[in-house]
Amino acid sequence: MEVFFLSHELSDLCLGKPPLKSLSTSATVAEAIEVLRSSGGESFVSVWNCDHSEFGQCQCVGKICMVDVIVFLCKQENLLCPSKALKASISNVFNEVDGLVVHLEPSSSLLDAIDLILEGAQNLVVPISQTKKGGLSRRKLQQKSLTINSHNGAEFCWLTQEDVIRFLLGSIGRFSALPAQSIDRLNIISSDVLSIDYSSPASSAVEAISKSLTQQTSVAIVDGDGTFIGEISPFTLACCDETVAAAITTLSAGGLMAYIDCGRPPEDLVRVVKARLKEKNLEKLLQEFTLMTSLTGDMSSSSSSDEESPGRSLTRSGKYARSSSYSAKYVRKAEAIVCHPKSSLIAVMMQAIANRVNYLWVIEDDWSLVGIVTFSNILKVFKERLEVI
Repeated sequence: MEVFFLSHELSDLCLGKPPLKSLSTSATVAEAIEVLRSSGGESFVSVWNCDHSEFGQCQCVGKICMVDVIVFLCKQENLLCPSKALKASISNVFNEVDGLVVHLEPSSSLLDAIDLILEGAQNLVVPISQTKKGGLSRRKLQQKSLTINSHNGAEFCWLTQEDVIRFLLGSIGRFSALPAQSIDRLNIISSDVLSIDYSSPASSAVEAISKSLTQQTSVAIVDGDGTFIGEISPFTLACCDETVAAAITTLSAGGLMAYIDCGRPPEDLVRVVKARLKEKNLEKLLQEFTLMTSLTGDMSSSSSSDEESPGRSLTRSGKYARSSSYSAKYVRKAEAIVCHPKSSLIAVMMQAIANRVNYLWVIEDDWSLVGIVTFSNILKVFKERLEVI
Protein backbone atom coordinates (compact mmCIF):
# COMPACT_ATOMS: atom_id res chain seq x y z
CA MET A 1 0.00 0.00 0.00
CA GLU A 2 2.90 2.33 0.74
CA VAL A 3 4.08 1.84 -2.84
CA PHE A 4 0.67 3.06 -4.04
CA PHE A 5 0.88 6.28 -2.01
CA LEU A 6 4.48 6.99 -2.97
CA SER A 7 4.24 6.01 -6.64
CA HIS A 8 1.53 8.55 -7.45
CA GLU A 9 2.68 12.13 -7.90
CA LEU A 10 0.46 15.18 -7.54
CA SER A 11 0.75 15.73 -11.28
CA ASP A 12 -1.54 12.67 -11.62
CA LEU A 13 -4.23 14.51 -9.66
CA CYS A 14 -3.73 17.78 -11.54
CA LEU A 15 -4.73 16.42 -14.94
CA GLY A 16 -7.54 18.54 -16.38
CA LYS A 17 -7.53 21.03 -13.49
CA PRO A 18 -8.12 24.64 -14.65
CA PRO A 19 -5.68 27.43 -13.76
CA LEU A 20 -6.46 29.28 -10.56
CA LYS A 21 -8.35 32.52 -10.76
CA SER A 22 -6.32 34.86 -8.62
CA LEU A 23 -6.82 38.03 -6.64
CA SER A 24 -4.14 40.45 -5.51
CA THR A 25 -3.71 41.33 -1.84
CA SER A 26 -4.18 44.96 -2.95
CA ALA A 27 -7.81 44.34 -3.98
CA THR A 28 -10.78 45.79 -2.12
CA VAL A 29 -13.76 43.88 -0.76
CA ALA A 30 -15.93 45.19 -3.61
CA GLU A 31 -13.39 43.98 -6.18
CA ALA A 32 -13.26 40.58 -4.47
CA ILE A 33 -17.05 40.31 -4.75
CA GLU A 34 -16.84 41.09 -8.46
CA VAL A 35 -14.21 38.38 -9.03
CA LEU A 36 -16.17 35.84 -6.97
CA ARG A 37 -19.30 36.50 -9.03
CA SER A 38 -17.39 35.77 -12.23
CA SER A 39 -15.44 32.82 -10.89
CA GLY A 40 -17.06 30.30 -13.23
CA GLY A 41 -18.33 27.84 -10.61
CA GLU A 42 -15.46 28.13 -8.12
CA SER A 43 -16.54 29.13 -4.62
CA PHE A 44 -13.03 30.21 -3.61
CA VAL A 45 -10.56 32.55 -5.28
CA SER A 46 -6.85 32.40 -4.44
CA VAL A 47 -5.15 35.48 -2.99
CA TRP A 48 -1.60 36.25 -4.10
CA ASN A 49 1.23 38.50 -3.11
CA CYS A 50 3.17 39.02 -6.35
CA ASP A 51 6.33 40.87 -7.30
CA HIS A 52 6.34 41.16 -11.09
CA SER A 53 9.85 42.57 -11.30
CA GLU A 54 12.48 40.65 -13.25
CA PHE A 55 13.54 38.47 -10.31
CA GLY A 56 10.36 38.81 -8.29
CA GLN A 57 8.39 35.92 -6.82
CA CYS A 58 4.71 35.15 -6.50
CA GLN A 59 3.21 33.51 -3.42
CA CYS A 60 -0.33 32.35 -2.78
CA VAL A 61 -1.05 33.60 0.75
CA GLY A 62 -4.63 32.43 1.15
CA LYS A 63 -8.08 32.18 -0.35
CA ILE A 64 -11.32 34.07 -0.11
CA CYS A 65 -14.98 33.24 -0.67
CA MET A 66 -18.32 34.97 -0.23
CA VAL A 67 -18.60 33.60 3.31
CA ASP A 68 -15.52 35.61 4.33
CA VAL A 69 -17.18 38.71 2.90
CA ILE A 70 -20.52 38.00 4.61
CA VAL A 71 -18.89 37.43 8.01
CA PHE A 72 -16.90 40.67 7.56
CA LEU A 73 -20.05 42.62 6.71
CA CYS A 74 -21.83 41.23 9.79
CA LYS A 75 -19.50 43.19 12.09
CA GLN A 76 -21.41 45.98 13.81
CA GLU A 77 -19.34 48.83 12.35
CA ASN A 78 -19.80 47.42 8.84
CA LEU A 79 -23.55 46.98 9.27
CA LEU A 80 -23.76 50.69 10.07
CA CYS A 81 -21.76 51.71 6.99
CA PRO A 82 -21.67 48.94 4.37
CA SER A 83 -20.40 51.22 1.59
CA LYS A 84 -17.26 51.98 3.59
CA ALA A 85 -16.79 48.28 4.33
CA LEU A 86 -16.88 47.45 0.62
CA LYS A 87 -13.97 49.84 0.04
CA ALA A 88 -11.81 48.12 2.67
CA SER A 89 -8.82 45.97 1.73
CA ILE A 90 -9.37 42.22 1.52
CA SER A 91 -6.52 41.89 4.02
CA ASN A 92 -9.25 42.68 6.57
CA VAL A 93 -11.42 39.85 5.30
CA PHE A 94 -9.53 36.62 4.67
CA ASN A 95 -7.47 34.82 7.30
CA GLU A 96 -3.83 34.53 6.34
CA VAL A 97 -3.33 31.36 8.37
CA ASP A 98 0.02 29.59 8.13
CA GLY A 99 -0.36 26.13 6.63
CA LEU A 100 -3.89 26.64 5.30
CA VAL A 101 -2.60 27.02 1.72
CA VAL A 102 0.67 25.25 0.87
CA HIS A 103 2.82 25.28 -2.29
CA LEU A 104 3.95 21.87 -3.56
CA GLU A 105 5.78 20.63 -6.64
CA PRO A 106 4.04 18.36 -9.18
CA SER A 107 6.58 15.64 -8.33
CA SER A 108 5.44 15.54 -4.68
CA SER A 109 3.83 12.25 -3.70
CA LEU A 110 0.24 11.53 -2.75
CA LEU A 111 1.52 10.67 0.72
CA ASP A 112 3.06 14.16 1.02
CA ALA A 113 -0.34 15.66 0.17
CA ILE A 114 -2.18 13.54 2.75
CA ASP A 115 0.35 14.39 5.46
CA LEU A 116 -0.11 18.13 4.82
CA ILE A 117 -3.91 17.83 4.81
CA LEU A 118 -3.83 16.00 8.14
CA GLU A 119 -1.66 18.83 9.47
CA GLY A 120 -4.37 21.34 8.50
CA ALA A 121 -3.72 22.30 4.88
CA GLN A 122 -6.92 22.90 2.91
CA ASN A 123 -5.50 23.72 -0.50
CA LEU A 124 -2.28 22.52 -2.12
CA VAL A 125 -1.03 24.96 -4.79
CA VAL A 126 0.69 23.11 -7.63
CA PRO A 127 2.25 24.62 -10.81
CA ILE A 128 0.69 23.23 -13.99
CA SER A 129 2.40 25.23 -16.77
CA GLN A 130 5.24 27.60 -17.43
CA THR A 131 5.45 30.18 -20.21
CA LYS A 132 8.00 32.75 -21.21
CA LYS A 133 8.21 35.64 -18.81
CA GLY A 134 7.98 37.92 -21.79
CA GLY A 135 4.60 36.51 -22.68
CA LEU A 136 2.93 39.36 -20.80
CA SER A 137 4.37 42.85 -20.75
CA ARG A 138 4.92 44.56 -17.41
CA ARG A 139 2.30 47.12 -18.42
CA LYS A 140 -0.30 44.40 -18.96
CA LEU A 141 0.70 42.73 -15.70
CA GLN A 142 0.09 45.98 -13.87
CA GLN A 143 -3.26 46.49 -15.59
CA LYS A 144 -4.39 43.00 -14.60
CA SER A 145 -2.86 43.05 -11.11
CA LEU A 146 -6.19 42.38 -9.41
CA THR A 147 -7.18 39.22 -11.26
CA ILE A 148 -4.16 37.96 -13.18
CA ASN A 149 -3.93 34.18 -13.56
CA SER A 150 -0.30 33.95 -14.67
CA HIS A 151 2.35 34.55 -12.02
CA ASN A 152 5.64 35.56 -13.62
CA GLY A 153 4.99 33.16 -16.46
CA ALA A 154 3.60 30.30 -14.35
CA GLU A 155 0.07 28.99 -13.91
CA PHE A 156 -1.15 27.03 -10.91
CA CYS A 157 -4.04 24.85 -9.88
CA TRP A 158 -4.92 23.73 -6.42
CA LEU A 159 -5.77 20.36 -4.99
CA THR A 160 -8.29 19.88 -2.20
CA GLN A 161 -9.38 17.13 0.18
CA GLU A 162 -12.10 16.26 -2.32
CA ASP A 163 -9.54 15.71 -5.09
CA VAL A 164 -7.55 13.30 -2.91
CA ILE A 165 -10.65 11.39 -1.75
CA ARG A 166 -11.89 11.16 -5.34
CA PHE A 167 -8.52 9.75 -6.43
CA LEU A 168 -8.53 7.18 -3.61
CA LEU A 169 -12.08 6.18 -4.46
CA GLY A 170 -10.92 5.41 -8.01
CA SER A 171 -8.43 2.89 -6.58
CA ILE A 172 -10.52 1.67 -3.68
CA GLY A 173 -10.06 -2.00 -4.63
CA ARG A 174 -6.45 -1.83 -3.46
CA PHE A 175 -7.48 -1.34 0.15
CA SER A 176 -8.80 -4.80 0.96
CA ALA A 177 -11.68 -4.93 3.48
CA LEU A 178 -11.28 -1.35 4.74
CA PRO A 179 -13.95 0.26 2.49
CA ALA A 180 -16.67 -2.15 3.68
CA GLN A 181 -16.21 -1.38 7.37
CA SER A 182 -18.75 0.87 9.08
CA ILE A 183 -17.78 4.37 10.14
CA ASP A 184 -18.60 3.69 13.80
CA ARG A 185 -16.35 0.62 13.83
CA LEU A 186 -13.58 2.71 12.28
CA ASN A 187 -14.15 5.29 15.04
CA ILE A 188 -14.19 8.26 12.67
CA ILE A 189 -17.44 9.88 13.86
CA SER A 190 -16.65 13.11 15.68
CA SER A 191 -19.08 14.33 18.34
CA ASP A 192 -17.37 17.75 18.36
CA VAL A 193 -19.85 19.58 16.13
CA LEU A 194 -20.82 23.20 15.65
CA SER A 195 -24.53 23.63 16.30
CA ILE A 196 -27.21 26.21 17.04
CA ASP A 197 -30.81 25.98 18.21
CA TYR A 198 -33.46 26.47 15.53
CA SER A 199 -35.00 29.50 17.26
CA SER A 200 -31.74 31.24 18.22
CA PRO A 201 -30.78 34.49 16.47
CA ALA A 202 -28.77 33.76 13.33
CA SER A 203 -26.35 36.50 14.38
CA SER A 204 -25.24 34.28 17.27
CA ALA A 205 -23.98 31.75 14.70
CA VAL A 206 -21.55 34.10 12.91
CA GLU A 207 -18.52 32.89 14.85
CA ALA A 208 -19.54 29.25 14.30
CA ILE A 209 -20.05 29.92 10.56
CA SER A 210 -16.55 31.38 10.34
CA LYS A 211 -15.11 28.43 12.25
CA SER A 212 -16.97 25.91 10.08
CA LEU A 213 -15.47 27.53 6.99
CA THR A 214 -11.98 27.01 8.40
CA GLN A 215 -12.81 23.43 9.42
CA GLN A 216 -14.54 22.74 6.08
CA THR A 217 -17.64 21.54 7.91
CA SER A 218 -20.98 23.19 8.67
CA VAL A 219 -23.23 24.44 11.49
CA ALA A 220 -25.98 22.03 12.53
CA ILE A 221 -29.44 23.36 13.36
CA VAL A 222 -31.10 21.33 16.12
CA ASP A 223 -34.13 21.60 18.36
CA GLY A 224 -34.20 21.38 22.15
CA ASP A 225 -34.20 17.59 22.03
CA GLY A 226 -31.12 17.36 19.83
CA THR A 227 -33.11 16.50 16.71
CA PHE A 228 -31.26 17.42 13.54
CA ILE A 229 -33.30 19.96 11.58
CA GLY A 230 -30.83 21.13 8.96
CA GLU A 231 -27.68 23.17 8.59
CA ILE A 232 -26.20 26.57 7.87
CA SER A 233 -23.62 25.51 5.37
CA PRO A 234 -20.69 27.76 4.39
CA PHE A 235 -20.79 26.07 1.00
CA THR A 236 -24.39 27.22 0.56
CA LEU A 237 -23.55 30.71 1.82
CA ALA A 238 -20.67 30.86 -0.67
CA CYS A 239 -23.28 30.71 -3.44
CA CYS A 240 -25.20 33.68 -2.05
CA ASP A 241 -24.46 37.38 -2.29
CA GLU A 242 -23.42 39.92 0.30
CA THR A 243 -27.03 40.85 1.18
CA VAL A 244 -27.20 37.68 3.31
CA ALA A 245 -25.48 39.77 5.99
CA ALA A 246 -28.80 41.57 6.40
CA ALA A 247 -30.64 38.25 6.82
CA ILE A 248 -28.13 37.04 9.42
CA THR A 249 -28.64 40.28 11.35
CA THR A 250 -32.43 40.00 11.47
CA LEU A 251 -33.54 36.36 11.23
CA SER A 252 -33.46 33.30 13.48
CA ALA A 253 -31.21 30.36 12.64
CA GLY A 254 -34.19 28.50 11.20
CA GLY A 255 -35.24 31.58 9.23
CA LEU A 256 -31.74 31.94 7.80
CA MET A 257 -31.75 28.28 6.78
CA ALA A 258 -34.96 28.87 4.81
CA TYR A 259 -33.61 32.16 3.41
CA ILE A 260 -30.48 30.63 1.87
CA ASP A 261 -31.87 27.22 0.95
CA CYS A 262 -34.50 28.10 -1.62
CA GLY A 263 -32.30 29.20 -4.51
CA ARG A 264 -33.37 32.77 -3.89
CA PRO A 265 -35.04 34.18 -0.77
CA PRO A 266 -38.81 33.71 -0.30
CA GLU A 267 -40.70 37.00 -0.64
CA ASP A 268 -42.14 36.82 2.89
CA LEU A 269 -38.66 36.53 4.42
CA VAL A 270 -37.41 39.43 2.28
CA ARG A 271 -40.20 41.58 3.74
CA VAL A 272 -39.32 40.46 7.27
CA VAL A 273 -35.66 41.34 6.78
CA LYS A 274 -36.50 44.81 5.44
CA ALA A 275 -38.92 45.52 8.29
CA ARG A 276 -36.46 44.44 10.98
CA LEU A 277 -33.61 46.43 9.44
CA LYS A 278 -35.84 49.48 9.69
CA GLU A 279 -36.65 48.68 13.32
CA LYS A 280 -32.92 48.47 14.09
CA ASN A 281 -32.28 51.83 12.38
CA LEU A 282 -29.93 50.19 9.91
CA GLU A 283 -31.04 52.54 7.15
CA LYS A 284 -27.84 52.35 5.08
CA LEU A 285 -27.85 48.57 5.16
CA LEU A 286 -31.55 48.65 4.26
CA GLN A 287 -30.78 50.84 1.23
CA GLU A 288 -28.00 48.48 0.11
CA PHE A 289 -30.23 45.46 0.70
CA THR A 290 -33.17 46.98 -1.21
CA LEU A 291 -30.92 47.89 -4.13
CA MET A 292 -29.34 44.44 -4.33
CA THR A 293 -32.60 42.49 -4.03
CA SER A 294 -34.17 44.65 -6.76
CA LEU A 295 -31.25 43.79 -9.05
CA THR A 296 -31.67 40.04 -8.56
CA GLY A 297 -35.11 40.06 -10.15
CA ASP A 298 -38.72 39.96 -9.11
CA MET A 299 -38.92 38.22 -5.76
CA SER A 300 -42.64 37.64 -6.17
CA SER A 301 -41.95 34.58 -8.32
CA SER A 302 -40.38 32.97 -5.27
CA SER A 303 -42.69 31.30 -2.77
CA SER A 304 -42.19 29.68 0.59
CA SER A 305 -45.15 27.34 0.19
CA ASP A 306 -44.45 23.63 0.37
CA GLU A 307 -46.12 23.03 -3.00
CA GLU A 308 -43.83 25.43 -4.82
CA SER A 309 -40.74 24.39 -2.87
CA PRO A 310 -40.82 20.61 -3.37
CA GLY A 311 -37.39 20.14 -1.82
CA ARG A 312 -38.61 21.22 1.62
CA SER A 313 -40.46 18.91 3.98
CA LEU A 314 -41.66 18.87 7.59
CA THR A 315 -40.33 16.83 10.46
CA ARG A 316 -42.58 14.23 12.01
CA SER A 317 -43.81 16.80 14.52
CA GLY A 318 -44.71 19.19 11.72
CA LYS A 319 -42.96 22.01 13.60
CA TYR A 320 -39.97 22.67 11.41
CA ALA A 321 -39.05 22.83 7.76
CA ARG A 322 -36.17 20.41 7.43
CA SER A 323 -33.22 21.65 5.42
CA SER A 324 -33.55 20.40 1.88
CA SER A 325 -30.84 22.36 0.20
CA TYR A 326 -27.13 21.87 -0.14
CA SER A 327 -26.02 24.31 -2.79
CA ALA A 328 -22.98 23.88 -4.93
CA LYS A 329 -22.42 26.63 -7.49
CA TYR A 330 -24.38 24.70 -10.07
CA VAL A 331 -26.78 22.80 -7.78
CA ARG A 332 -29.24 25.08 -6.03
CA LYS A 333 -31.42 22.42 -4.41
CA ALA A 334 -30.27 19.34 -2.54
CA GLU A 335 -30.33 18.01 1.00
CA ALA A 336 -28.17 18.43 4.04
CA ILE A 337 -26.29 15.19 3.50
CA VAL A 338 -26.70 12.59 6.24
CA CYS A 339 -25.66 9.01 6.93
CA HIS A 340 -26.06 6.37 9.66
CA PRO A 341 -23.40 5.14 12.12
CA LYS A 342 -23.53 1.75 10.41
CA SER A 343 -22.91 3.22 6.95
CA SER A 344 -19.83 1.77 5.28
CA LEU A 345 -16.75 3.85 4.60
CA ILE A 346 -17.08 3.48 0.84
CA ALA A 347 -20.78 4.47 0.95
CA VAL A 348 -19.91 7.63 2.88
CA MET A 349 -17.08 8.48 0.46
CA MET A 350 -19.33 8.01 -2.57
CA GLN A 351 -22.17 9.97 -0.99
CA ALA A 352 -19.90 12.90 -0.15
CA ILE A 353 -18.26 12.98 -3.59
CA ALA A 354 -21.62 12.75 -5.36
CA ASN A 355 -22.94 15.72 -3.39
CA ARG A 356 -19.73 17.78 -3.45
CA VAL A 357 -19.39 18.02 0.33
CA ASN A 358 -16.41 17.46 2.65
CA TYR A 359 -18.47 15.99 5.48
CA LEU A 360 -21.62 14.02 6.30
CA TRP A 361 -23.86 14.46 9.31
CA VAL A 362 -24.34 11.20 11.21
CA ILE A 363 -27.85 10.68 12.59
CA GLU A 364 -29.93 7.92 14.13
CA ASP A 365 -33.23 6.73 12.68
CA ASP A 366 -35.13 9.28 14.81
CA TRP A 367 -32.97 12.11 13.37
CA SER A 368 -31.10 12.65 16.62
CA LEU A 369 -27.64 14.00 15.82
CA VAL A 370 -24.77 11.62 16.56
CA GLY A 371 -21.91 13.63 15.09
CA ILE A 372 -20.07 14.34 11.87
CA VAL A 373 -17.64 12.45 9.65
CA THR A 374 -15.18 14.49 7.58
CA PHE A 375 -12.78 13.93 4.73
CA SER A 376 -9.84 14.57 7.05
CA ASN A 377 -11.06 11.80 9.38
CA ILE A 378 -11.36 9.48 6.39
CA LEU A 379 -7.85 10.30 5.19
CA LYS A 380 -6.55 9.61 8.69
CA VAL A 381 -7.96 6.07 8.44
CA PHE A 382 -6.09 5.44 5.20
CA LYS A 383 -2.88 6.83 6.70
CA GLU A 384 -3.25 4.70 9.86
CA ARG A 385 -3.83 1.59 7.76
CA LEU A 386 -0.61 2.35 5.89
CA GLU A 387 1.32 2.63 9.18
CA VAL A 388 -0.09 -0.70 10.44
CA ILE A 389 1.02 -2.45 7.28
